Amino acid sequence: MKRALFPGTFDPFTNGHLDIVNKGLTMFDEVVVAIGVNALKKTMFDLETRLNWIQDCFKHDNRVRVVSYEGLTIKACKAHQTQFILRGLRTAADFEYEKQIALVNSDQDPDIQSVFVLSEQQYTAVSSTVIRDLIRHGGDFKKYLPDAVDVSAAQL
Repeated sequence: MKRALFPGTFDPFTNGHLDIVNKGLTMFDEVVVAIGVNALKKTMFDLETRLNWIQDCFKHDNRVRVVSYEGLTIKACKAHQTQFILRGLRTAADFEYEKQIALVNSDQDPDIQSVFVLSEQQYTAVSSTVIRDLIRHGGDFKKYLPDAVDVSAAQL
């Protein structure tokens, strides 16, 4: 079975993230969406809320698992028996950043490969950071989020 780990903070989980997971499902038997927990990173939404949102997005697809992890992504891959790290690319800058991480991960464990998937054009300008700013300042953010991601019900 070919499994990929899709790591991220997902604060919040966006239509762009949803697109990457769905593309991953065309290549892998299972995608493990792994929410990285970093004590130094301040998130807008708590871990449980983000886990629930993503589980809700894929409640009808048993090929997607949602987990959380702390520490190195490469160790999360081993813990969840994934052979691939799935990453979405929006821009050339994303590629340069992701390439550096992929090279270090490959050095740590050459059996785990990074796979890059291009975002659809309509998602290239939108990041979770931009969406958080829209939420904070009353902008129109709903069109960038899956229906399951109901930020109005979340505690900010």
